[in-house]
Amino acid sequence: MKAIVQDVYGNADVLRLREIARPAPGNGEVLIRVRAAGVDQGVWHLMTGLPYLIRLFGYGLTEPKVPVRGREVAGVVEAVGAGVTRFRPGDEVFGTCEGSFAEFVCAKEALLARKPLNLTFGEAAAAPISAVTALQAVRDAGRVSAGQKVLVIGAGGGVGTFTVQVAKAFGAEVTGVCSAGKADLVRSLGADHVIDYTQDDFSQAGVLYDVIIDTAGNRPLSLLRRALAPKGVLVIVGGEGGGKLTGGFQRSLGAPFVSLFSGQKFKGLVAKESHCDLEALTALIEAGSVKPAVDRVFPLAEAPAAVSHLRQGGVRGKVVVSI
Repeated sequence: MKAIVQDVYGNADVLRLREIARPAPGNGEVLIRVRAAGVDQGVWHLMTGLPYLIRLFGYGLTEPKVPVRGREVAGVVEAVGAGVTRFRPGDEVFGTCEGSFAEFVCAKEALLARKPLNLTFGEAAAAPISAVTALQAVRDAGRVSAGQKVLVIGAGGGVGTFTVQVAKAFGAEVTGVCSAGKADLVRSLGADHVIDYTQDDFSQAGVLYDVIIDTAGNRPLSLLRRALAPKGVLVIVGGEGGGKLTGGFQRSLGAPFVSLFSGQKFKGLVAKESHCDLEALTALIEAGSVKPAVDRVFPLAEAPAAVSHLRQGGVRGKVVVSI
């Protein structure tokens, strides 16, 4: 089968299209004929091995432990391993795995759900990591409720576009922060207000938010606190920038300690993958409350270009690889 493989850490030029052996499902695993794969920021981190902190999480200290890139997947069940009870060949599924930039991939049954009926495979592949992260940021970390004022920073990006929609589905008044080029997209997703960060500083506007969800990962806590209500909650999703050791994750790591000395609450979110949240997400999607925003679709052979396109910035929603 064809797959996008890397032998060493590095930029997109280390990715190669190769013929490799087709995997076989093990106990509790499902073999998927991949139809599409999402491109999230995690793909870049695993490709480069940066920040070094992620190498300590079992991804390989000196070289990638799993050579095939891609973690978001949508496709058709080809075969099931022993112990699998929720799926059978022919089922259309989406979820997370290791190595979705390939014609076939094995995934754990526990990390898959049936594909939403009203989504294409490309749209479904854009959702498993980014949309579940948004759901957990709004529902679990932010505990958003109807009538609250919610600020979404990075509202035009992969996680941000889903966060705007999920917060609206929970009844919030949503303000999205993005560039001018993404303002129309963010409004179309249901944002009540949009702030162009190149023209206006939300921290100086005098508006206090019950929940701030920062998906952009580069603003200091001191700035974010100025726009947060006295009993408000700040949710930091991931992190970009920073040094090679921890990248931008130091804000997430330090946020809970700041909360000890303030009525405001600061939470760093590390999303947990599960079929239960994929199913909760499916309910929102099939109800029409959430729809993936796909910026561009690349063929499998151009997956390196897809990763580069994501890192160049300016992406409106998600980038997808079609197989």
